[in-house]
Amino acid sequence: MIKLFKVKEKQRENAENANGKTPVKKQSAGELRLHRGSVIQPPSARFITFPNGKDDLMNFEVSIRPDEGYYVGGTFVFTFQVSPIYPHEAPKVKCKTKVYHPNIDLEGNVCLNILREDWKPVLNINTIIYGLFHLFTQPNYEDPLNHEAAAVLRDNPKLFESNVRRAMAGGYVGQTFFIRCI
Repeated sequence: MIKLFKVKEKQRENAENANGKTPVKKQSAGELRLHRGSVIQPPSARFITFPNGKDDLMNFEVSIRPDEGYYVGGTFVFTFQVSPIYPHEAPKVKCKTKVYHPNIDLEGNVCLNILREDWKPVLNINTIIYGLFHLFTQPNYEDPLNHEAAAVLRDNPKLFESNVRRAMAGGYVGQTFFIRCI
């Protein structure tokens, strides 16, 4: 059986090499989708950076600065690792900034339903950024990764607010030290 696509691809490579051009790297479906649904920065995302350079669109960082809620004034950095089969698989998202939050554990894992069981290929990077922003404006103690922070939020919101402020200013909450993020 002749593999027509392989033959066409080989013909294109030969033609490019004959013209003296360097072969162009083929983009994965995930990269094409990222280009098509380019990220628009919501007001709470201060910036998006590409630590591995602009050629690696599949790995980037987003800084979020909430403008309301317990975390107002803080800057929180998230890493995004996008799979080559994106949008059929959700990106891997971690919080680089250690934060006292019921839905983000101390290792940076994020509890956001659209990153797990509710991911659908129609969702995009913007949806995730808005979801992260929502976690900071409306933390959810009913589905926690940090059970201690969730219990404090549920039982004593004033103490929770004090703990968040202490952590964001750079200090200890219990036995855990947090680096300043204000």
